[in-house]
Amino acid sequence: MIDVAVIGAGLAGLTCARQLQEAGYSVVVVEKSQGLGGRVATRRFAEARADHGLRYLENQGPRSQQLIETLATHGILQVWTDQIHEYQDSHLALAPDNHPRFVAEPGMTAIAKFLGRDLTIWRSQLVTAIAPQEDQQWSIQLKPIGNEERPPLQAKGIVVAIPAPQALALLTPLVQHGLSADILAGLEAVEFDPCISAIASFPPEFAAKLDDVSWRSVSFPNDSVLKWVGLDSSKRLNAPAPVIVVHSQPDFAQTWLDATDLAAAGEQMLTRAAQVLLPWLNSPQTMQVHRWRYAFTRVPHPATHMATNLPLPLVCSGDWCGGKTVESALQSGNDAAGTIAHQLRQ
Repeated sequence: MIDVAVIGAGLAGLTCARQLQEAGYSVVVVEKSQGLGGRVATRRFAEARADHGLRYLENQGPRSQQLIETLATHGILQVWTDQIHEYQDSHLALAPDNHPRFVAEPGMTAIAKFLGRDLTIWRSQLVTAIAPQEDQQWSIQLKPIGNEERPPLQAKGIVVAIPAPQALALLTPLVQHGLSADILAGLEAVEFDPCISAIASFPPEFAAKLDDVSWRSVSFPNDSVLKWVGLDSSKRLNAPAPVIVVHSQPDFAQTWLDATDLAAAGEQMLTRAAQVLLPWLNSPQTMQVHRWRYAFTRVPHPATHMATNLPLPLVCSGDWCGGKTVESALQSGNDAAGTIAHQLRQ
């Protein structure tokens, strides 16, 4: 039995849990994946690693600025580049909004690991149901994704820090227990864009082909296939070989979202990248493809979080609250912690 269960170990959930723990509350974070951070994700393969979710951190406001300064002080973040390129009208040019972009040399997942330090986190646990009990506690039912089974968790309050469609499915049964239909309506109104992410590695001797390459990050505002291409290996000290990460446009991702084999999608993305950037990008040594069903918030909830005391203290939080960015995720997590703490004091 604990004070607060935080469902979801993305930036909002981890920020919320840290705030609550530092305020003296007992907190357990429940995460369905083995890793932390949600889209703050790094994948290992062969002898390399690549960030296939969040590309970099940038100063988007006071909370992201504070996080960048804290991580830099601990030696986790370094400046990757301050020159972002755009591909438009069949040519490559510097984007107008150039400013420092920060990355973690071990991988962006190092950010989530830092935020999750000293927290109690139950990994590989899927929350299948939540329900109020007669003793004024939440009962949280779990299903193990791996081999480790956990007993049902009991908490005085819950913070649901997962994508809005997943939160909607989890909370809909609570209407019979008094949950306001306004909460569900707010969740239903949030919309997301998907993304397909492809990681491609190339033979070590291909490193020489990058000697004259001026770009590290290229966005594609008007392309039908590509949204972004990054030279991920340039984030790493002494990277053994070139690694490229490619993100798709939402419409392209939508056509592949339920495909059982994403290899063909990755090949199409690399073929397009080879056409407009470097001709050898369509000949990777290895390739991995990942789908992000809730990659980017298209229509956010207007407030930084949603809260109710019926049937028991409950708060919804995420990067889809109050905006679409890392800044909004951090602000949402912070505000969710303050609200659930106030509810518990009441």
